Amino acid sequence: MYHWDKRDATCKPVLEEVAEYIKNPLFKELCDHFEEVYHCFPQFHYSRCSMAMGWNLKFKKSSKNICTLYPQRGYFDVLIVIGKKEKESFEKLLPNLSYSFQRVYAETKEMMGQRWLMLSIEDPSQLEDLKKCILVRAK
Repeated sequence: MYHWDKRDATCKPVLEEVAEYIKNPLFKELCDHFEEVYHCFPQFHYSRCSMAMGWNLKFKKSSKNICTLYPQRGYFDVLIVIGKKEKESFEKLLPNLSYSFQRVYAETKEMMGQRWLMLSIEDPSQLEDLKKCILVRAK
């Protein structure tokens, strides 16, 4: 059993500690997906932002940040930025995503040609939607 404190900047976690903190098998499934499909592993970063202070995991392909994962108890949040290049492809995909993902997109204001979508991943259908979003972002 791990006793990791996600707000302790002096103690960089390992993947097993984050998995134990989240306690949701979807976390491992997402990490495995990134490894198998995109050949990348999460990189740990500490954020001092008051909105999401603490350790997060960035998934990058080459130097491009695909998404950022924020550990929570029982689930995780994922920030994915839809920029000008991805907007058209993402909007074509949108009707195939769940209502909750469509709602997040509609309610997120576009700023400087980007939408910063914060998605909560709690069940397998949400993870499948996220994988579709990642596919658009990773191209």
